This record gives sequence, structure tokens and C-alpha cells, in this order.
Amino acid sequence: MLGFFVTTLATALSLLVVDLIVPGVGIATFPAALLAAVSLGVVNGSIKPVLKLLSLPVTFITLGAFSLVVNGLCFWLASLVVPGFAVTGFLGFIFGPIVLSFVSTFILGYFARNDVEGKIAGAGSKLGLNQAEGDRIEAATETEKLEASKS
Repeated sequence: MLGFFVTTLATALSLLVVDLIVPGVGIATFPAALLAAVSLGVVNGSIKPVLKLLSLPVTFITLGAFSLVVNGLCFWLASLVVPGFAVTGFLGFIFGPIVLSFVSTFILGYFARNDVEGKIAGAGSKLGLNQAEGDRIEAATETEKLEASKS
């Protein structure tokens, strides 16, 4: 569950960067970026697989170039349901998802290198918040590692 929140946060931050870089993509506020990240996840998880399957012959003929159109269409569809998130014009439609992919990969890589999930989980345990049964936290805080090594 924590991974979902970290991924959503990374996508929201990436959308804010896309707003700065790509003309034709507009994000009004950070809450709109969070909603847009969730909307993108829903569209990419439900509608995109169907579109990819239906467009497979065209994608094959164009040597994969049509997948840019499918990505742009999903990006645009996500913008229709979120107030404060707009995709207009060809540049936003085509280059928005490309830049989003690069920036999101960079941010998620940064989060993974710095063990953001473990730090968030460690902060929760210090506040007395317990993990749900069945969930695991693999990273221990430095304090917990020191205490375990002394025992």
C-alpha cells in the first residue's frame, strides 16, 4: 500500500515538471496533480490495455510509432476527468507522456536509492502506527539496526 502512495506522489511531482516543460499541459495545483496521478493510474490500468490490443495491427505496421498516439490518448483521457489538469495541442498530447515517463523514472529511481518507503515506514513506527497484518517493511531505520546489533 505504501508503494502505491510513493508511486502516486512521484507521478504527481512528475506531472508538475511536465507542466513546466511541455507546452499544452497544464496543472493548476498540487492536489490537482495528485488527482491526475491517480486518474492516470486508473486509465493506464483499465483503458490502455484494451486500446493497445485494439491498435496492435496499426502499431505493428507503424513499427511501434502508433503507441505514442495510444499513450497520448490515455494522457488526454485522464485530463478529462480531473479539474485543474488540461492537455491541449499536439505537443501536450505526444510529448507530455514521453516527458512524464522520463521524469517519473528519474524520481522513482531517486526514491528507491534513498529508501523513501523505508523512511516513511520508519517514521510511522516511531509514531506508533502499526503495519497492517501481512504487510512487510524490509528496511529498518538506522536506530533499529544499532539496537538490534547491540542485543
